[in-house]
Amino acid sequence: MLTPKQIAYEVTKALDAKKGMDIKLLKIDRVSSLADYFLICTGTSNTHVKTLCDYAEYTLEQMGEKMLGREGHRGNTWELLDYGTIVIHVFTDEARKFYDLERLWADAETVDLGDIIIPE
Repeated sequence: MLTPKQIAYEVTKALDAKKGMDIKLLKIDRVSSLADYFLICTGTSNTHVKTLCDYAEYTLEQMGEKMLGREGHRGNTWELLDYGTIVIHVFTDEARKFYDLERLWADAETVDLGDIIIPE
């Protein structure tokens, strides 16, 4: 059984491998009972958003993690994958700026992903 942090790191690597941009991991367990982590990522287009979500879903499925729900919004400008302990948000750039989850969840702890994501 993987910890929520291990799950978050594995899916972060998956999104990075598929060229997800500006990946942020917020530890929200102290400020919300919704989940332990929010993983936020930007795709370059609606198609890229869907690809990132499909790959995240595939990766977690391979790890034996069960999805509780997947919701799309406005033609793939924002997709949400709910795994209970981690909720993955993948946006187009415009939608991410509009919803600004980082500002809404400013009280959350931002996890340093320097060891997970290798800058090109």
